[in-house]
Order: sequence, then structure tokens, then C-alpha cells
Amino acid sequence: MISINNLTVSYGGFTLLDNISFAISDKDKIGLVGKNGAGKSTVMKLICGLQSPTSGSIDKPSHLNIGYLPQVMEHHKGRTVMEETLTAFESMSALEKELDSVNSQLAERSDYESKEYMGLIDRLNEINDILAMEHSEPPEVQAEKTLLGLGFKDEDFGRKTETFSQGWNMRIELAKILLTRPDVMLLDEPTNHLDIESIEWFEDYLKNYRGSLLLVSHDRHFLDTVTNRTIEIMLGHIHDYKVPYSRYLDLRKERLAQQMAAYENQQKMIEKTEDFIAKFRYKPTKSNQVQSRIKALEKLDRIEVDETDKASLTVKFPPAPRSGDIVFKASDLSVGYPQKVVFRHADIEIRRGEKVALVGRNGEGKTTLMRLIMGQLQPLEGEAKVGYNVSIGYYAQNQEDVLDKDMTVYETLDNIAVGDIRTKLRDILAEFLFRGEDIDKKVSVLSGGERARLGMAKLMLQPYNLLALDEPTNHMDIKSKEILQQALKAYDGTLIVVSHDRIFLDGLVDKLYEFRDGRVKEHVGSIEEFLEERKIENLHELERRFGPSSVKLSSAKDPLPKTNPERDEARRDYNAQKILSKEDRKVRNRISYLESEIGKLEKKNKEIEAVLSSPGKDDDIMELTRTYLENQRSLEAMTDEWGRLVEQPGS
Repeated sequence: MISINNLTVSYGGFTLLDNISFAISDKDKIGLVGKNGAGKSTVMKLICGLQSPTSGSIDKPSHLNIGYLPQVMEHHKGRTVMEETLTAFESMSALEKELDSVNSQLAERSDYESKEYMGLIDRLNEINDILAMEHSEPPEVQAEKTLLGLGFKDEDFGRKTETFSQGWNMRIELAKILLTRPDVMLLDEPTNHLDIESIEWFEDYLKNYRGSLLLVSHDRHFLDTVTNRTIEIMLGHIHDYKVPYSRYLDLRKERLAQQMAAYENQQKMIEKTEDFIAKFRYKPTKSNQVQSRIKALEKLDRIEVDETDKASLTVKFPPAPRSGDIVFKASDLSVGYPQKVVFRHADIEIRRGEKVALVGRNGEGKTTLMRLIMGQLQPLEGEAKVGYNVSIGYYAQNQEDVLDKDMTVYETLDNIAVGDIRTKLRDILAEFLFRGEDIDKKVSVLSGGERARLGMAKLMLQPYNLLALDEPTNHMDIKSKEILQQALKAYDGTLIVVSHDRIFLDGLVDKLYEFRDGRVKEHVGSIEEFLEERKIENLHELERRFGPSSVKLSSAKDPLPKTNPERDEARRDYNAQKILSKEDRKVRNRISYLESEIGKLEKKNKEIEAVLSSPGKDDDIMELTRTYLENQRSLEAMTDEWGRLVEQPGS
């Protein structure tokens, strides 16, 4: 399908990719692996035609539909989530126009046996197959399913895209790619901004995806689940393994061991041969044997050991000063913003030495709690206190927003370091793989992984007894994540970490707080125990909040629950009943009343949200927020009652 031929990419005197060749075939699911800066993203840009190689070529069919999700992208503004997602179907109109063109050409031609005529027939069938698949469901239904699978809620569909974070906008772009059903998907770290449940949904989608996949990811479990082939980029060269990631690691280790053994055996043979030549070179009786061995050495195909990049992080956090027994405590805590309450009535207690994970969907309040702990946000209700003698080292999720792009790597640390630590800045940077000329690089040219490492290096500048890390492994390669995980295990202070990386959290944390639907729930135990428990709860989560009995679980080919059609169908069912008992009429009347009131409250709250998103001078923000919360409480109570009544026989 796609053939990469003798590709070389050079920048000045540095060669990033050196004469690499490989092919992507139908249904290949390839994990593209290597260290940060090895050239993985560059390969994807080359395939998409966004970058040109120094030499070599890429061959691909002219009608190949490629879906490309870059690591960093520009997001569109001015449309709602649903409107932006539906732009994925614009290509269908182009296909329909092409179909008309192909039909016109076929009607005019009479060279029925020619290669060109058969090519038009093939294209006609291809377009018809695509359109038949696309028209199997209305675009709105397909978009709704995909957005829900990626973590959006019904009420999000009407919100403008600019009101969402970068991570949520990335999900919109991913949804658009999935809805176009491309022949090949090139995905550059797609799970960085996905929560655990969305990753699991995405895994199921990719396992059933019939096209080809080239995937860059630092999530080992994700790679093992969705790929069947691994291509490693190391020091400009590639090594191709027809196995998933974990098996690739084993085979790579075996290959290098065998290569080293063969190399050592050959070196011993060469050494003995050279000793024989040196010893008997000038003895006439041995001249024939000496010449024979000299010729044998000249013809010898010498074994070379593949170079490996052995540079790795050496993270060791400074010893933590002693803090009080309670590091952070919150009682009946409600947190959020004037426009939205993120979570309510949370009770949280984190004690000295505990390692705690904050998990849940994006937008449920994990980063908001981090901001509150850091004093950047105040509670709406309840109490929240940081304990005695607690010093916090904070790693923000978006390092590109925190780091000064105009500073160099060295200046970033030098600007905040004080005392004797300033004499050790070069050593600290070397531990995080910034060596030689790297320390003079501007932050603006650093890759995502390099920025993550620089942000982590800042935590070495003083001894903290609480590390608050918000998505610390985003953009880190697998080896770096493993080293960071071991360093955090050895850290003797308290840890609060936000992460969606199951492998990273496994064995690291001993308690979790789950953020879900405006509530915070404590889970004592490991991440595996939590996932087992949530697997059971996931079945309920897939059900509609308007009534659990109204939703059917979908098949593997239709992995998402439907949304509003279930409620609409339920309404039609009871509206169609013509003979009702007195009690049934009461229930029906109550249902009708509740539906009317729910609609009114939803409309009122949308109007309030519109005002709060852009308040005027005369708008009373606090009064609007109170009204919004009261409406929301009434809405939840009415919705629960509506669900119970619809489930009753005869309703």
C-alpha cells in the first residue's frame, strides 16, 4: 500500500534518518517506537507529504485516504462540537461528485477491455462501497456515538470548541479522523489526552478497524493491544519486527545477544588468524598457509554489532523534609468556576508518605484540585487545607504554557535556582539528557518529550515533601517513564499524581480518588484493583441517565450506546398506548409534566451558560451561578423520577 524507499533526512551535518526502507501493507497495525527525537513524527510527516526527504521516495496509491493526527495541531474555532465533528463528512460530497464523473466517463467509452476502462470500474465499485458504508447511519448518529466513546457528554455537543481545553479539541480531531474511515491512520501519541475509559473504547475501535495503522505511543499496554508489528527507529536506522511491542522487546534482546555472541566468536577467530600470520609470516615452510589466511581475512564478511542508544535518565529526587501527618485535607469540598461547578461535597485526606492517583475523565476536576492545592483556586464551599510544613513541587500538565519559550534550557533552571544548587545545574540537566550544546537550545524548539524532561528537572532544584504531578508522562518515551516510575517509588515524600497511564500507575500508588459525574470517590488499593471494580461499574456508566432499562449494549462493530433516540423511543412507546387505567393515567400525566419541566430547566440553564460564558457589566455572576445550581439540582431530581416512572409496567 505505502512503500518507503531508501529515505534519508538530514539537517546540516546531522542525519536523522539514514537510508531507511519499509512498507505498510493492508491491515498492518504498526507501532513506531524509539526515543524522543529519534524521527518518529518526521516519518509520519513524510508519508503525509508535509515534509520532503533529503533523498529517497515514498510510493502510495493516488486515491489512498490517509487520516493523520499530529502531536501538536491547530484547532478550529467558531463551531459547536457537533458542527465541527460533522465536517468529517464533507469528503462524502466530493466522492459523490467523483461518482458522477466516473459514471459519465463509463457511459461515453466503448473500450470495454482496456486497462483504463477496468480501472474506472474498480474505482466505481470502490466509491460505491464507501458511500454504502457511510450511508448505513445518519452522520449525526455516527458522530454522536464516536464523541461519546471519546468521553464527551450529550450536553457538550452544543458547546463551542473554543470553550474546551487543548486535550478535548484533540479528541474532536480524532473523532473526525475516525468518522472518515481512512484507508490508513497515522496517529502520533493519540492517548496523551485520553482518560482510561476512553482509551479502552479506542482500543476496541482499533482492534476492529479494517485499515492500516501507524501508531506512535508511549503506552505499552495500548501498543500491545492494538498493534501486530513494531518498527524501531534507533540512531537513524530501523529494525522491523512482525510482533507487538512486548514481544519485540524480547526478540530485540535475543537478536542483540546473538549478534554479540557471533561478533565475539568472530573476533576470537580473527585474533587467532592474525597471530598465526604474525608468527609465521617470514617462515618459507608456512608461506602458503599464511597467504591463504590473509586472503581469507580479506574476504571475511565481518559481523557488526548494531549501535544502541544507551543514554537514559538518572532521576533521583532529593530527600523529603518531614511534614505533618496530614498533608492535605478537604471536607465537604465544592470546587469550580463561576460558569461551572466541577465537583461537589468531596472529602479527601492525604497523609504523609502516601502515593495517591487522581483518575477519571478529563474535565471532571483532577487538574482543578491540583490548582486548589497550589493555592491558585479557592473553594466554592467547604474546607481545604494544606498541612503543616508542606512544601510542594508542582509539575503542570501543559509545560508549553509554563516554560518561557524565549529562554534556553540552561536559563530555565538558572532563572529560579538559588544557593549552592546553581553550581550543579549542568549535572542536573545531564541527568535529564541535556548535554553539550543541548543546554543552549531555546525552549521553543524542544520536542514534547524534551519539555517534559525539562519540567521534571525543575523539581530537582529544592527538596520538596509533596510532589504534585499533573500528567508527568505525557510525551515521555517508555524507558523514561519506567525510570521516573522507579524514582517516584523510591521517593520518601508524599505523591499526588494525575495520570491516565495504567502501566505507570501500576505498583506506584496505593490509593486513588476517582472523579466522576461531579463527585469524588476514594478507592484504597492498586490501579489494577480499581480497574477490576470499574469494569463492573462501566456497564452502568454506558447506560443512559434517563433510565437504565432503555439502553441496549452494542456489538463490537457498534461499540457505543445510542443517546437521545432511546429516550425518544421510550416516549413514543408510552404515548402510543390507548387504553390506560386510572393509575396509569396518573403516571403518564406525571411523566408528561416532568418532561415539560425538564425541557424548561434545560433551556434556562443553557441561557444562563451563554451569559456566564460572556458576562456583561450588569450581570450578577453570583446570582446567576446560584440559580444555575438550583436548576441543576431540580433537573437531577426530576430526571431520576422520570427514569423510575418510565420503567414501571404500563407507563
